[in-house]
Amino acid sequence: MPNHFCKRPLRRVQIFVLPPIVDFASFPPPTAPKPLVLPLSTGMDSMQVVLLAGGLGTRLQEETTARPKPMVEIGGRPILWHIMKSFARYGHDDFIVACGYMGDFIKKYFLDQYNLSGDLKIDFGRDMMQRSEADVESWSVNLVDTGLHTMTGGRLLRLQDKLRRETFMLTYGDGVSDVNINELLAFHRQQGRLATVTAVRPPARFGGLIMNGDIVEHFTEKPVAGEGWINGGFLVFEPEIFDYLKSDQCSLEANGLEQVAAAGQLAAFRHDGFWQCMDTLRDKHYLQRLWDSGEAPWINAAEEHHSRLRVMPVRRSAA
Repeated sequence: MPNHFCKRPLRRVQIFVLPPIVDFASFPPPTAPKPLVLPLSTGMDSMQVVLLAGGLGTRLQEETTARPKPMVEIGGRPILWHIMKSFARYGHDDFIVACGYMGDFIKKYFLDQYNLSGDLKIDFGRDMMQRSEADVESWSVNLVDTGLHTMTGGRLLRLQDKLRRETFMLTYGDGVSDVNINELLAFHRQQGRLATVTAVRPPARFGGLIMNGDIVEHFTEKPVAGEGWINGGFLVFEPEIFDYLKSDQCSLEANGLEQVAAAGQLAAFRHDGFWQCMDTLRDKHYLQRLWDSGEAPWINAAEEHHSRLRVMPVRRSAA
């Protein structure tokens, strides 16, 4: 009987198993992702900070004959260090220091902080040195000579090529405050102006009395003046500020800020908290007493607030 079946080689057959039908309509609608909120300590949000540290400090000659005013110490640290610490706590640790009078003193301080901090092991036979357990700040500090007699605007002008073309901050090397840098930058962004100055009320020169009839209920050594606002430093600038600065003899305040204000491009961030400059020996002693008490406002403020906020470059409105 003839065989009607041919022998053919077997072929591999892939078998696909289809999943059950899914009714996507029964699924709840997807929720929108929460916006990413980054702390100011992230590098991408860090702004450059200019510190004006080149003045002669003539009103504090008891100290400034031996050192520049920004290096006068409070609690064993230069007041410049205290100011930098205030910014660094909010994530802004890229500093440009405008040096002038006794600028080498400032450079030597930071060199010593870098080279001499921690333990050192020196092997004279093999000409080697090893450092360990170094306790140094993770800051970037650019120390720039801006001239002995250069004015404040001229010092900033000399730093133009050191600054990225974006928002930056500036303050003076002799004043401390508990200003919230997060809130300052947010205010600058909201206002959309070329510059923002922190406005403060100047401390009164003499002690104040709070009285009930003829009885003194409270005595304050440094009451705040009831009227007037002054430039307290802690400024925020857009790069166009350099359009208002022309030479070494240009004053940032009398020439730059006055013209910016006349153009309607200067905003004022009112700060009712602590602010104190160190103009005289009396100011230095006052700051030292605050430090010794363990209640220095400029140190405690950032630790108390530390709010989370991402600060983006601003777009300025028309004057």
